[in-house]
Amino acid sequence: MAHTYPPLNVEVRTPRLTLAGASDELLERLVPLVRAGVADVEPWPFDDPSSFYADSPDREWRWLRAVWAGRARVSPDAWRLYFAVLVDGEPVGMQDLVGSDFARFGTVSSFSWLAPGSRGQGLGREMRAAILHLAFAGLGAREAGSDAFVDNEASHRVSRGLGYEPNGTDWDTRRGEPARIQRWRLTRDVWEAGRRDDIELSGVEECRPVLGIGQRGPDVRQQVR
Repeated sequence: MAHTYPPLNVEVRTPRLTLAGASDELLERLVPLVRAGVADVEPWPFDDPSSFYADSPDREWRWLRAVWAGRARVSPDAWRLYFAVLVDGEPVGMQDLVGSDFARFGTVSSFSWLAPGSRGQGLGREMRAAILHLAFAGLGAREAGSDAFVDNEASHRVSRGLGYEPNGTDWDTRRGEPARIQRWRLTRDVWEAGRRDDIELSGVEECRPVLGIGQRGPDVRQQVR
């Protein structure tokens, strides 16, 4: 369905999956996955505070409030786009795109999760490739960053496989304990060198003004509707 709020109409389609703007209808379809548990085994993947470490039903309530609050806080200085990941029409996780001072620097970062039963099938890489296409081809990003705890090898494999380069380390906490973070960086030039031609975007032009990004003509190398 078409929504009044443009970010909810953005879609990114690849041969394997679709990223669809996380409307309340899609969030409700994701609730059973969150209720069943996303952070299920060590090493714990999320930094503090994370609703995924809470007990149900507080877990679902906190997760929903976080998405609602993030959707409401949108300005040219800070925004976050939330997407449900759909495989054959069924939700299997989420993929977010985060902009901080995007109008000034053109940099983005990403966050994602997959239900345990959907892992190990290459979907994590496909989700990230899709959101990078939106960032670079759709929104004109200059650089994308990512980070993960040093023992989150699945996330690091995705970053390395998509051309990110190591960009130093930092510290964060998970479940109250300090843990080292590995940071990654992907430039536009590197992304362009491996750019895919089988990813389609829709609803992007209408979304750009909401994020404080000027209108522009579509990129002739892709389908943008």
